[in-house]
Parts: sequence; C-alpha cells; structure tokens
Amino acid sequence: MNNIHPTAIVDKAAKIGEGVSIGPYSVVGPDVRLGDGVELLSHVVLAGRTELGPNCWIYPFASIGHQPQDMKYHGEPSTLKIGANNIFREHVTVNPGTEGGGMVTSIGNNCLFMVGAHVAHDCVVGNHVIMANNATLAGHVFVDDFAIIGGLSAIHQFCRIGRHAMVGGMSGVESDVIPYGSVMGDRARLSGLNIVGLKRRGFSRTDVTALRKAYRLMFAEEGTMAERLDDVHESFNENEAIMEIVDFLKSDSSRAICQPKAEQGA
Repeated sequence: MNNIHPTAIVDKAAKIGEGVSIGPYSVVGPDVRLGDGVELLSHVVLAGRTELGPNCWIYPFASIGHQPQDMKYHGEPSTLKIGANNIFREHVTVNPGTEGGGMVTSIGNNCLFMVGAHVAHDCVVGNHVIMANNATLAGHVFVDDFAIIGGLSAIHQFCRIGRHAMVGGMSGVESDVIPYGSVMGDRARLSGLNIVGLKRRGFSRTDVTALRKAYRLMFAEEGTMAERLDDVHESFNENEAIMEIVDFLKSDSSRAICQPKAEQGA
C-alpha cells in the first residue's frame, strides 16, 4: 500500500510501484516511473521521462529529471534511468540526456549523492558510487563502480573516472582518472593509488603490492607510455586489476590522462 501525503501532487499518468511513500509538497510528473519501496521525504520534484528503481530515497528539495542545462537541448524526448537502492540527499540535481549524448543519463545501484551534488546530461554513473557534498559532474562524464568524488569537486565534461578511483575534495578534474587512482588539486594531478579505498574493499596485501609495482612502471620517466604499458602487460598479464588500468590507458578518449605532478626543477 502506498502512502501519498495529501499535499503532494502526483500526476495520474505516473507509474507508481508498491510500498511507495510520497511526502508533503512533492511533485511527480506524468512520465515518471517509481519502483517499489521508493521514498520521497518532502518537497521533492520528479519530472521528465524519469525511471527510479526500487528502494531509492530522495530527500527534501532534490530536483530529479528536469530538462538539461545544455543550450543544444531542444525538447527531445530524452530519459533519465536510475537503478535501485540509491540515496539522493537535499538539493541534489540530476538531468536527463540529450540528442548529442545518446538521449540517456543513467545511474546504477547503491549510490550515495550527498547534499548539493549534480549529475548533468548524458552522464553514466555506475554502482556504489559516492558523490560528496556539492560535487558536480559536467555533461557526458563516465564514473565507474566504487568511485568516490570528494566534496566541492568538479569533473570536466567527457572525462572518465575509473573504477575504485578517488577524487580528493575541492579538485578540478580536467582529465581521465585511471582505475584505482587517486587525484587531487585545483587542477587535479594523479597522487598515487587509492590505497585506503582498496584496503576497505578487501583487496589483499599481495594485490596492493602488485598494483604499486605496476603503477611505478606505468608512470616512470623512462620510455614512452606505450612502451611502459607493453612492459606492464608482459609482467602482470594475469592480474585483472592491473590489466583494467592498462586497457583504460589504451582506450580512446577525448580527454588526456591525469598524470602525476612533475617534481620541481625537473
């Protein structure tokens, strides 16, 4: 049985699952679909062609599914697809896709979007992603599983954030961040591996040691990146995590790779 507050405005055409709670002064548009167990606490606005998976919680003053902040958007019927068990805290904003980006913005499962986080048009956000307070994604950003975006950070459009990566707070990310990498800075530079995150997620000491060795080889001063990646592939071809980084570095992207900061005087 659903619990819809009398002050909420829910369009008759909206598709509402079982056990949904819609709090005071919330607004749900005609093309919205809510999965079972969704809870809108109060003053939540869901618009556009938005699909929300089961057991998501949305806190007051979040705006989900309104048209993109993209001057090239002209009302095309784009969508926003959100998976299960996600939490959207106060003032979070998420926009649907555009014709120029495949028409879809998508978010996976078990993500946490803290106060004021923003996911722009045509982004792809994986599973178990955390965006801290006021972290923002520009359009067409790809964020892979278990990535963490620190508070007040901004990710440039078309950037890729690899799996298990960590973006430090107040960072401006203009380049792709490798899987398992850690970046920080007003113009973010690669500061090493996300060792704390890896340990928290159960990576063994052996795994972490291998990743460290491969990282030092990948970003050594000698040779070209292509030569160094060939060396890493030859030495660690049976290590899935390291091969994931190699594949990431070899794949096509419109952005550069976030590199370690050069030593002063080098």
